[in-house]
Amino acid sequence: MDALTLVNMALTALMVATLPAAMVWMSSDANKYRKLAWTCVFLIFDLIVFGGYTRLTDSGLGCPDWPGCYGTANPFLAHDAIQHAQALMPSGPVTLSKAWIEMIHRYLAMAIGVLIIALVAQSWRLWRKERRADYAPLLPTALLGFYCLQGVFGALTVTQKLQPIIVTCHLLLAMGLLSLTTWFASRQDTLHAPLRGSSGSPPAMRNIRLLAVASGVLLLVQLALGGWVSTNYAALACGDFPLCGGKLVPAMDMQQGFTLWRALGRNADGSYLTFQALTAIHWVHRNFAFIVALVTGYTAWRAWEHAALHKISRNIAIVLAVQLCSGVATIFLNHPLALAVLHNAGAALLVLLLTMLNYRAKYQFEIAQKAAASAVFPHSAPARHH
Repeated sequence: MDALTLVNMALTALMVATLPAAMVWMSSDANKYRKLAWTCVFLIFDLIVFGGYTRLTDSGLGCPDWPGCYGTANPFLAHDAIQHAQALMPSGPVTLSKAWIEMIHRYLAMAIGVLIIALVAQSWRLWRKERRADYAPLLPTALLGFYCLQGVFGALTVTQKLQPIIVTCHLLLAMGLLSLTTWFASRQDTLHAPLRGSSGSPPAMRNIRLLAVASGVLLLVQLALGGWVSTNYAALACGDFPLCGGKLVPAMDMQQGFTLWRALGRNADGSYLTFQALTAIHWVHRNFAFIVALVTGYTAWRAWEHAALHKISRNIAIVLAVQLCSGVATIFLNHPLALAVLHNAGAALLVLLLTMLNYRAKYQFEIAQKAAASAVFPHSAPARHH
């Protein structure tokens, strides 16, 4: 790919990023820095949902090179090459519609990169000027590094021809980027408008914080299992529910199913993946979902009674219920595209909400600790200077 094509792609990414950047600039929110952080959260969520659509429509190789499309900046310029590939294999991975789906996904990802760079630049500028905790540049800079790592796996997804472990890592890194950006944006909220009191005692908030962490860890495992189901095309390996193939424990090949380093649809020795391996992948993901639902549901229930956590815990409960229903409906309705995309979006929304709960539980725990210390040692607090 020549330099002119790269410049063309960079300019296109800047144009895509211009609209959300302009919306931030023209918003009524006085804190544009915080607004930009939440805009990044919104767009990363959108990117994950559209990435799921890209994967579910088999568009991941719509442009089989990277970062462009047949060495060009967009499918318009690569039209002849795409038409030739489609003529050779009409039902293959390269069609004009799939090429556009893949390139829209890439350009959205690049636009998010532009906004994260703007966030980092603004944080360093304001930090040098004001030295306020609001603008500490460490976390925004870490966000940029995480984004670059995600980009590397995005490239590997294409160049390694949708190798399942690469695609699954790409999904997990996307969810990690969403979580890290949500944590940063939540932190900006409390720095901008700090809460003055805790809605619980230190032991109560400590317990909720531990439950929130446990729910987050279990969700991470479930995301990995769900990504493994999707990237191995094992969603229809069990066509009934709650049984699988009419059995509570069907015939499965765990070793084949969970051999990580192998090509798509193949075993490590190059032979074709068996149906028993696909069944194992699906069955483990399905049953682990109940563990995640129980722990996360209990966490939401425990957090519900605290005023500062009520809204977040309520939303977690709603999304968790929808996620379980969409997962079951996907099986009974033979994996329709709209439901599969909704299921992917539900997973991303759970990541976002659980990150918010983890941050808010940590924040409330710290407030409760300070309040308890002030009650025991009322004269030990430092004097405030006006």
